[in-house]
Amino acid sequence: MSHLLLPLPAEPPLPEAACLVMADLVGSTRIAHALPLGSYAALMAEFVQVLILSFEVHGGQVLQHQGDAVLALWPAGAAGQALRSAVETHDRAAGLGLAQSLGLTLQVRAGLASGEVITGMVGGQPSAYGLPVNYARRLCDAADPGETLLCGAAAQGVGSAVALAPRVLPPLQGFGPESRAYRVIAPAAPGVSPMKAG
Repeated sequence: MSHLLLPLPAEPPLPEAACLVMADLVGSTRIAHALPLGSYAALMAEFVQVLILSFEVHGGQVLQHQGDAVLALWPAGAAGQALRSAVETHDRAAGLGLAQSLGLTLQVRAGLASGEVITGMVGGQPSAYGLPVNYARRLCDAADPGETLLCGAAAQGVGSAVALAPRVLPPLQGFGPESRAYRVIAPAAPGVSPMKAG
């Protein structure tokens, strides 16, 4: 027997072009083993809150967080802001006061992907569906600690916001061996042309 909890919409929602950022704490399981549960919970709460505030300050809409990972969405035209926010997560995590008091230096990895998604509320929370959501997660998983990776479409969307370099990827689950990515080298200095993503 089929159970339909909600009626299907008369008008299906329209896709929108967006840029998604996934940021994830490196080594969270190791940290969980090393800390008392109360300290670990407090650290995760502070870490996630700092990332959420950072994304929102740059105009992002936080969609979800799962323990130590946060996903946020920007309109496609705000890809530069999304990237700026992703790059800042590294310094924000490294400068977390509670982590320092616990003798820890936190590192994150981040992934950005652009494309069409459909957004809506699910269980009272904003959500997005589409390949860029999965792609941002795969890029985040493939990034080295301290690294930010962008898909080709996102790299084109950020313009001269940062200097980029091509990055060889392992085959990304669901995206095949032809996936191309770019890594952030450093914020572009005034008057300096970054490498063009192509």
